[in-house]
Amino acid sequence: MAPKLGYLLPTRERIMEGRPEVAPMLTAAEKAEDLGYDSIWVGDSVLARPRHEPISLLAGVAARTKHVELGTAVLLPALRNPVMLAHQVATVDQISEGRLILGVGIATDVPNIRAEFAAASVPFEKRVGTMLEGLRLCRALWTGEPVDWDGRWPIKQGVLAPTPSRPGGPPIWIGGSVEAAMKRAGGEFDGWFPSTPTAEGWGADFGKVQGFAKDAGRNPADVTGACYVTITLDENESRAVERIDHFFEQYYNRPPEAMKRRSAIYAGSAAGAAEWLAGYADAGVEHFVLRFAGDGERQLEQFAKIRSNLGW
Repeated sequence: MAPKLGYLLPTRERIMEGRPEVAPMLTAAEKAEDLGYDSIWVGDSVLARPRHEPISLLAGVAARTKHVELGTAVLLPALRNPVMLAHQVATVDQISEGRLILGVGIATDVPNIRAEFAAASVPFEKRVGTMLEGLRLCRALWTGEPVDWDGRWPIKQGVLAPTPSRPGGPPIWIGGSVEAAMKRAGGEFDGWFPSTPTAEGWGADFGKVQGFAKDAGRNPADVTGACYVTITLDENESRAVERIDHFFEQYYNRPPEAMKRRSAIYAGSAAGAAEWLAGYADAGVEHFVLRFAGDGERQLEQFAKIRSNLGW
């Protein structure tokens, strides 16, 4: 089966450019659907890298699209009360009629993200346990049955309504490339969603995820293999590299080389991009989420052509 292609809306970029208006992004989402993209995605950050709140924005995208899946790339559940999150997610899944995917993560250990957790009164060192318990609580509430919960968020006979359109709630994909993250993905999540620098590395790690799924008594085929990639297209490779380096410096305020060592990144020609993506698809990637560095509208159209040439 051909892999799916998703488009990440440039929420962070628009804030950096001083253009926070939502209407152009909703139009871009509609355009991506018309061009044949399979999914629309939104990133998450509150204070560390300010941008639009993802669940709210996806509600707008859900109302303006008909077929594409909608996802978070990635949401930081530990920053949110899970009872409220479960309610928001269920409502957006109803708006979209079951098209939502919840991509989640634990956040990188850097000073501005630690400060973001402190501002939300969430202990950074406890973010993994907070996230895992919160998501288990969300899934319990999504059943629509009375929930008793003796944990961080005490609940007695709590009933959530509406429940999500999709029975049991939207699939939850988790990022992360360390072994503990891969074990969590295989053991209890619906997808694995890293940004791995090479196709070979992604394939080897996904094999581990599938092994962990089998160890947990699950069918490895039930875990979707996805990849978050950052791309800039230019037939002049040096210009493409310069553009993507500038993008990373502005976006993360960190040296671009630090990001290149840990992320799936391509800068160059359209033909080279097709070959690069095909390598990941051959390694088993079922769903790509594309973040475009610079001139996203042009590249959105270019990738629709690349996809056609790949026969996807």
